[in-house]
Amino acid sequence: MKVAICVNPMSGRDVRRLAARATNMTHEAKRDLVARAAAGLDAVGVEDIYVMREPFRIAAAALEHMALNARVHVLEQKLKNDASDTESAVRRFLSEGCRTLISLGGDGTNRAIMRTLVSCARARDVTLIPLSTGTNNVFPVMSEPTVAGVVAGLAALGMLDDATRLRTRAKLLHVRKGGEMDVGVIDAVLLRDDHVGNLLPFDPQRISRILLTRALPGAIGMSPIGGLIEVVEHRDDEGLLVELGEGLCVRAPVSPGLFREVSVRSVSRVPFEVAVPFQGPGVLALDGDRDHKLREGEHATVTMRRDGPWLYDIDAVMRWAVAAGMMAAPEPKDRQ
Repeated sequence: MKVAICVNPMSGRDVRRLAARATNMTHEAKRDLVARAAAGLDAVGVEDIYVMREPFRIAAAALEHMALNARVHVLEQKLKNDASDTESAVRRFLSEGCRTLISLGGDGTNRAIMRTLVSCARARDVTLIPLSTGTNNVFPVMSEPTVAGVVAGLAALGMLDDATRLRTRAKLLHVRKGGEMDVGVIDAVLLRDDHVGNLLPFDPQRISRILLTRALPGAIGMSPIGGLIEVVEHRDDEGLLVELGEGLCVRAPVSPGLFREVSVRSVSRVPFEVAVPFQGPGVLALDGDRDHKLREGEHATVTMRRDGPWLYDIDAVMRWAVAAGMMAAPEPKDRQ
């Protein structure tokens, strides 16, 4: 009966607010989202809600004066002000016994969560409800946090254990570069003539190869580059490899409000457990983060597997819960 709310205070606040037309997600807006999710958790009887304290007190301040029946636990951690803060927060939540997480962030935030779950070998134990507050949000969902909190609470209480058709495990990209291991959730991209740490939107002229877990025409970022040609959904047990070069030209939204002409030489579906090579020189970016430099002759392999945490279809779960009679309030005791 424990649920953690994991908030990335910096999601939705990077340079793409200047380089494109992405929305600026304020701390006040995130506090409101946390409060609404907590209300949903409380409404279905979750007993303990865990959050992390961070400099902006987003989650802590959101829950400070709420009249909740659930106990609120504000955990402390030493901050580094980078993605490792999310990773250490997830480790703390797991150590406190949380097996259901609500995340507020974008693809990068959820990648940090996945990296922790994989490194701790706990991904298969966890249910994740990812709510979008980032920029290129293919993995997290745009859903009302109040209702998402209800679904997370039902999952934490074990009331969705029979709703197997409403859940699926997340597909993950497992990256091996020499002795290094890493994880992605949506895309692995090989960029030529780029550099590690660059936060600007990708220049399509520098993209050589993309491997996608989801190729969606209605998404933003790398996913629609493949999705505008061939669609791969999150439930499909395969991914899509996109090779750029002379070929079919698509006009893709590579960042919010920012379209670019992209020339695609070929697309091909990739089954699970097939190691896709990414050859240097270049930069291997995962979910928008340019983290891995590949020198001349150096290579990495990316293998797709469905071994992430459980994901639920929030709207479908609510309909299922109604049909199962879960949402009817009990009669007052004086009527019984």
